[in-house]
Amino acid sequence: MGKDKEDKSQNKANWFDGLKSEFHKIIWPTQESVWRQTLAVVLITVVLSVLIAVIDTGAKYGIDFLMNLNF
Repeated sequence: MGKDKEDKSQNKANWFDGLKSEFHKIIWPTQESVWRQTLAVVLITVVLSVLIAVIDTGAKYGIDFLMNLNF
């Protein structure tokens, strides 16, 4: 019974040691890189939002025009 507890605590210790080892392998981005990527995401979001708004408005006016045609 005591051996099972030791095995579990040893497994936890090994797991945390492995986690710490893997955590040290992470390559963190530089602050400049983060700012440039953030700017790119914001600009792309704004451009796509404007494009979707233009397409939506065009579709709305196009459908309204077609609905008001009298044959």
